[in-house]
Amino acid sequence: MAHEYAHAEAAYRQGDDTAYMLGRLTLNPLKHIDPWMSVIVPFILWKIGAPPFGAAKPVPVNPRNYRHFRRGDIIVSLAGIAVNLVLFVAFTGLFALVGILAAGLPDWKTTFEIVQRMLWWGMWLNVVLAFFNLIPIPPLDGSHVFYHLLPPEAGLKYRRFQALGFLPVMALLWLFPGALRILLWPAFQLMNAGLGLVGSFAVSRGAFPS
Repeated sequence: MAHEYAHAEAAYRQGDDTAYMLGRLTLNPLKHIDPWMSVIVPFILWKIGAPPFGAAKPVPVNPRNYRHFRRGDIIVSLAGIAVNLVLFVAFTGLFALVGILAAGLPDWKTTFEIVQRMLWWGMWLNVVLAFFNLIPIPPLDGSHVFYHLLPPEAGLKYRRFQALGFLPVMALLWLFPGALRILLWPAFQLMNAGLGLVGSFAVSRGAFPS
């Protein structure tokens, strides 16, 4: 939900108050949940054995309101990704901090182990969200940046795929499940780097989900 809030905040700062006027400039998760994409689709994919995939309700923005269209579109698109990476760093640091605290409070080992496991998931989910959203397939955030790298005519045709919603992404996951692992290779590398820095602070092996 912090990801969507970041889009709304960035859009507001770039001159577009659409999300603000619709009450989406908030960290309240209930404002960002989409019943279909946040609950039903992930559940169905999980039940049929496909890679789980879900999304929050996209924050409505009007790029025409940006003071500088190209710069504003790129900033707003990358804002959510930037927040996910900041949260990844924060959870990584907290993982180490909990390990340091646990060393001085051995009686609380089980509790600290649970906390570190939660922080591990915080690291993993945020780094995956960051690099997943960088994939240049509409309507993911990376497509907005890629659009501006194309010649105007090609960019216009490419952006028409936005009308298909998440169908192109879901088709990719369904038809080429192995492609996701390749596209998320940077996420795996960054996660391994983070664990390489703080893994020694783990209370026990139980801090790492199996």
